[in-house]
Amino acid sequence: MNRSSEAPANPANAGTAQPYDPLRLCVYATVALLGWLLGPWAAAGFAVLGFAGYWKARRAGLTRSKCLLRDTRLVLAYLGLIALAAAYSIIR
Repeated sequence: MNRSSEAPANPANAGTAQPYDPLRLCVYATVALLGWLLGPWAAAGFAVLGFAGYWKARRAGLTRSKCLLRDTRLVLAYLGLIALAAAYSIIR
């Protein structure tokens, strides 16, 4: 069945649009706070986590990303550079 033809889960809200939820802004603020509190450790952690995720996605066949860099090879290079810079900052 087509999803658009299904009845709404809550009939009382039928016809009323839900307001925009700026969840991404909360996520960005949380990441910024962690970066501020943990410094290069946060940058290294997020870069390694992102690199692992993109590596797995690339091996599964993803070649284009929604990331501004688009090509997953560029995203991997970018995240790798962040991880190296963070490691250098931690060691130094």
